[in-house]
Amino acid sequence: QVQLVESGGGLVQAGGSLRLSCAASGRAFSSYGMAWFRQAPGKEREFVAAITWSGGTDYADSVKGRFTISRDNAKNTVYLQMNSLKPEDTAVYYCARRSRTFGSTRYQPAEYDSWGQGTQVTVSS
Repeated sequence: QVQLVESGGGLVQAGGSLRLSCAASGRAFSSYGMAWFRQAPGKEREFVAAITWSGGTDYADSVKGRFTISRDNAKNTVYLQMNSLKPEDTAVYYCARRSRTFGSTRYQPAEYDSWGQGTQVTVSS
């Protein structure tokens, strides 16, 4: 089973930026779509952004234009650049790997079978 390790979370003021990283172990990283989800206290885990095995990207409406997902297959790493952060972006952020190789973007947590431990992002007003 692949291991995913997130880093880069922290406390930032509204309007600031953070860059999250997710390092994956194992082989065939480039064959899998990857995604970022987030979960705020008392809320369900929600889709934030995804990148397919071929580099196609998709975003939740709430982060479109502010967040950018990217991947470096040579480093087995996926990134989430977060700009213009808002207090409502406060959550634990998780990276996840699709449960199957190739394929198109999926938006539901059930479509992903490998998860990181999460990294806390707190945006103060």
